Amino acid sequence: MDITASIVSHGHGTQVEALLARLAQPGGHRPRRVIVTLNLPEPGLTVRLRARDWPFDLDVTENAAPAGFGTNHNRAFERDGRHGASAFFAVLNPDLRWRAEPWGAMAAVLEADPRAGAVYPVQLDAASRRQDQERLLPTPARLLARHVLRRAAEVGEGQRPDWVNAAFLLLRRTAYAGIHGFDEGFHMYCEDVDLCLRLQLAGWRLARADGAVVEHAAQRASRREVRHLLWHARSLLRLWRSPVWRAWRSGPASVSDSSASP
Repeated sequence: MDITASIVSHGHGTQVEALLARLAQPGGHRPRRVIVTLNLPEPGLTVRLRARDWPFDLDVTENAAPAGFGTNHNRAFERDGRHGASAFFAVLNPDLRWRAEPWGAMAAVLEADPRAGAVYPVQLDAASRRQDQERLLPTPARLLARHVLRRAAEVGEGQRPDWVNAAFLLLRRTAYAGIHGFDEGFHMYCEDVDLCLRLQLAGWRLARADGAVVEHAAQRASRREVRHLLWHARSLLRLWRSPVWRAWRSGPASVSDSSASP
C-alpha cells in the first residue's frame, strides 16, 4: 500500500523487531516503506535489521542525540519525501500488536472520506478492554476528574473526540504537510492533542476505523517517573498558553464546519 510507517525506538529493540515481523507477515496489506528511528544507540539492532530482507523498504536511521517524539516523526516524514513520498504517513508506537492487519480498514476510511485527515484503529489493552484513546480537550477540570476521581471515559457514544492518542495514526500526507506535522516545541506529551486540534481547525476530520483493532500497552510513564511528570506538566502549560488552544476553545465546530473541503 502507498503508506510509509514511522517507528521510533527509545531502546525498544525487542518490540521494534516484533512489530516489523508483524508488518512483514504474508497476506493482507502492508506499508511500502518503514522508517525506524533509533533515538538511543542500539548498534546490535541496527545490524540485525539491516541484515534481513524485508518485504518493504526498510530505512533505519540513528540519531546523534535524542530528539522529541514529534521531532523524530517529522524527520521521518521529511526523509520519506526525499525518497519518494507515500500518499499516507503512519505513526506507530513500538509496543503495538494485532491479530488481523489493520491497514486495509484504515486506508479504506481515508479513501471513502476526502475530509478525513487522520484515521485511527480501536485500541485494546492486554486484557482486551477498550482503551480510552478518544478524549476531550484536557482542561484542568477534566484532568482532575480523570486522575483524582478516576473518571476515565470522556467521550460518549456518538460523540466526536477532540483528540486521540498518537500510538497509531494513519495520516493523509497532504493533511500532515499542510499543518507542518507535529509541533516540535512539545518534547513529549500533548503533541498528539495539538496535532489533532490543528488538523480539525484546518478543516480535516479525525475518523475511527472500527474494522481495525490493535493492542496497545500504554505505559503511563508520567505517573511513575518524575522526569516524565515534569515533561507532562510543561507540555500542558505550553498547550494551555497556545493560540491553538484559544482557537479551539472559541469554537472548533464552527471553524471545522465552515472550512472548505481540502
